[in-house]
Amino acid sequence: MSLTSDVRAVLFDLDGTLADTALDLIAAVNRVLVEEGRRPLPASDLRPLVSKGGRALLARAFPDDTDNVCEALLPRFLAAYAEGLAVHTRPFEGVERLLADIESRGWPWGIVTNKPEGLAVGVVAGLGWSARAGALVGGDTLPVRKPSPEPLWLAASQLGVDPVHCLYVGDDARDIEAAKAAGMPSVAALWGYREAHEDPRAWGATVDCMDADALCAWLGGRGA
Repeated sequence: MSLTSDVRAVLFDLDGTLADTALDLIAAVNRVLVEEGRRPLPASDLRPLVSKGGRALLARAFPDDTDNVCEALLPRFLAAYAEGLAVHTRPFEGVERLLADIESRGWPWGIVTNKPEGLAVGVVAGLGWSARAGALVGGDTLPVRKPSPEPLWLAASQLGVDPVHCLYVGDDARDIEAAKAAGMPSVAALWGYREAHEDPRAWGATVDCMDADALCAWLGGRGA
């Protein structure tokens, strides 16, 4: 199946989809742990939760504390992360080729993430994508965030493309839920972050792709 004739723009989630941001986020969590007199956690304990956001990472790091404690620690975590944006963050394998292919088709592309907009801007700048991304909507750009469809609609508007002609790519169930609500075809990025119990093939995306090269091939109508 190929939607090439219908797609005119591509929107992406950021963490776990375009960029492997795990090491920088995990460093921020561990900094808070050390400040609280606790031992840092291995990356393998936290990496599966990266796409769930800072609250989920803190809940894993402080499992015996209440939600209120983790909420109180969130500003410190975000501040620590802001000091180390894009230090170890890199595009996932094949993403640069995928973006170049999209651009060669004359399609604009953009980003819709639940990461705070200011942090997302910093990551995108660190990756050298600021002038290339035609839209960037963060988790605090609007009063609502994914799985609400409104951030996707805003990004489509920024690109000047009707939502039905935008493809949304993400590695979390909320991404696919948001795309469905927005009336967009969707891609489950199977290369992203998820816990062992999660089955992305059950999310009901338009297509599941194992890696960015498979998505590039699918867009070209060669199958994925």
